[in-house]
Amino acid sequence: MAFGIFIHRRDSIYDDTPAVRYQFPAQYLSRAKAVIDDWIIYYEPKKVTKTKGYFAVAKVSEIVEDPTQKDMFFALIEPGSYVDFGDPVPFVKSGVYPETGVLNDKGNVSGRAQAAVRPISDDDFFRILEMGLNETSTILPRSDNELQNVGMAELQSDFVLNPRARVQNLTSRVYRDRNFRKSVLRAYDERCAFSGIKLINGGGRAEVEAAHIRSVESDGPDIVNNGIALSGTCHWMFDRGLVSLSDEHEILISRQCNDVGSVRSILNDTGKLIGPSLLADSPHPEFLRWHRENVFKH
Repeated sequence: MAFGIFIHRRDSIYDDTPAVRYQFPAQYLSRAKAVIDDWIIYYEPKKVTKTKGYFAVAKVSEIVEDPTQKDMFFALIEPGSYVDFGDPVPFVKSGVYPETGVLNDKGNVSGRAQAAVRPISDDDFFRILEMGLNETSTILPRSDNELQNVGMAELQSDFVLNPRARVQNLTSRVYRDRNFRKSVLRAYDERCAFSGIKLINGGGRAEVEAAHIRSVESDGPDIVNNGIALSGTCHWMFDRGLVSLSDEHEILISRQCNDVGSVRSILNDTGKLIGPSLLADSPHPEFLRWHRENVFKH
């Protein structure tokens, strides 16, 4: 195995779509080729306001030349491999650096930390992976078994002691759902984006679900921009096409709905999505368009 770090910032000037492709200059070509058919961790620099730190993991399938720019390349991400960390990992916390490879012999941060594409040791990779995919969180389902037979609920996967087994486990649907839920609920402050209601149960867990905009069955990715935090009722209506969203985030109600008045009473007074605190986490127009064209009952 050969693991790597790809630096990406939400205001990047590069043609990056982390779940799909990563653009980089020729100077990093040999490093990028080293991780083909292997996994990388995405990192957002400290200088970015409200940085996410190490925020996702993905598998590189191939490297291709950028047909529009000389000496530029794309690392293509294997479809379905991208996973947002349910718990983003800071570059340093309490003086401890999870990526020890960026330190010099004196224990100070070296110039290696500035490299947009860089190798990472097995130990550092699995350390960050364990921290990012932390099994303990109040943003998980209420219990292991309580919601197993409910179609829209995400299940909690078994804890894996062997860190190398985590790499294979990253393709598990159950495993991916639970991290998708954590990422989406954190982005929306555990509040239903349609009703505005934020309920926390007695166990400290949020009574809200993570809805995919473009469904997993239709190749929808497990990224925050393809998710919305919704209460159970709003999630049910969204999945059945009774409500949708415009590109301006206006909540649309289907003309086929048999009780429009009741639906409107559930929605917040603005009639618009209550979006995430970070604009970069907002629903992507491409996924909203797909939902309107393939799910919404006009």
